[in-house]
Amino acid sequence: MKALVSTGRTDSWVAFADAPQPRPRPNEALVKVEAFSLNRGETFRLERPAPAPGATPGPDERPGKDVAGLVVQAAADGTGPAVCTRVVGHPMAGGWAEYVAVPTDALAPLPETVPAVCAAALPL
Repeated sequence: MKALVSTGRTDSWVAFADAPQPRPRPNEALVKVEAFSLNRGETFRLERPAPAPGATPGPDERPGKDVAGLVVQAAADGTGPAVCTRVVGHPMAGGWAEYVAVPTDALAPLPETVPAVCAAALPL
C-alpha cells in the first residue's frame, strides 16, 4: 500500500512510500482510509529540530491520527464496528496511508450524511 512516511529530514519531512498493510491486533479494526486531516501536533513534531533523542520521528515513522473510512476487517475480539461500516477514527499513528489499524475504542460510526473529508477534520 502507499503511505506518507517520515523521512527524518528537515528539508522534506514526509514522502510517499510503499509500506506493508497493517496487521490489526485483536482489539483493532482495519480501516480503508477515505480521508485524513493534518493534525497540527503531528506537523509540529515533523518540522521541529529534536531537542532530545526521540523527540522527532525517525525515518519510516508513519504519522496520522485523524481519519475517516470504511471498516474492511472487523476486530478479531468482536468489539467495534462490523465490516462495511463507515467510521471516524483516532489511531495513535499511521493514518496518512491507504489502510490503518485502529483500536475499536477509538472508532465511531459515521452517518452517510457526513462526508469523510469533514469527519476526518473533526476535533477529537
